[in-house]
Amino acid sequence: MDLFARSWTALRRAVAQLPDEAFAQRSGCTGWLVRDLVCHLVIDAQDVLITLATPVETEPTRDAVTYWEVATTPPTGDDPLDALTVRLAAAYEEPRLLKFHLDDVGSAAGRAAELADPDLRVGTRGEVLTVDAYLSAYVMEWTLHHLDLVAHLADAAGPPAEGLARSREMLEKIAGSAFPSSFSDRDALLVGTGRRAPTDAERTELGELATRLPLVLG
Repeated sequence: MDLFARSWTALRRAVAQLPDEAFAQRSGCTGWLVRDLVCHLVIDAQDVLITLATPVETEPTRDAVTYWEVATTPPTGDDPLDALTVRLAAAYEEPRLLKFHLDDVGSAAGRAAELADPDLRVGTRGEVLTVDAYLSAYVMEWTLHHLDLVAHLADAAGPPAEGLARSREMLEKIAGSAFPSSFSDRDALLVGTGRRAPTDAERTELGELATRLPLVLG
């Protein structure tokens, strides 16, 4: 839960420090500008608040790793929900309004996570997780989207090292295989989730694992 807070705080701080012109730049999410990604983070924060306010009595059906649905086809940006996010982001018009909304809802989500009982069972997406498992899964969400945020912004601060390491660990469990030790945590996440293609040398190092990539998480 501490890592959730550190990852989320770092991501929100990175957004807050962006100059206005950065919001019109490409993000690492196919078809999305930075402003679209930030709008998605607002929706993510709302999802955290909703989930933490949805206690259930039944046994957990997922954990931090099995929370993720895995596909092999990267998104195109044409999904109706993705398109809705783009329209919502455009409606903000001024980056300061989007920053304000993320800070407002994001701070509330952070406080709710801090106050939540880690053993409480909560419901989301038709599944049941403990709060601890749910927030652990979101370390991956924050870390990957932090990488998306700074993909084309050379001066923006990246995600915390411990978030990168934890996310790599979870991705390797999802993959059922470790990435080569020569891969940095950042490169393992980018290549593993299809955010960039492996080089020829990386593909050789990946061996059989290369045939199972990318792992598109949703």
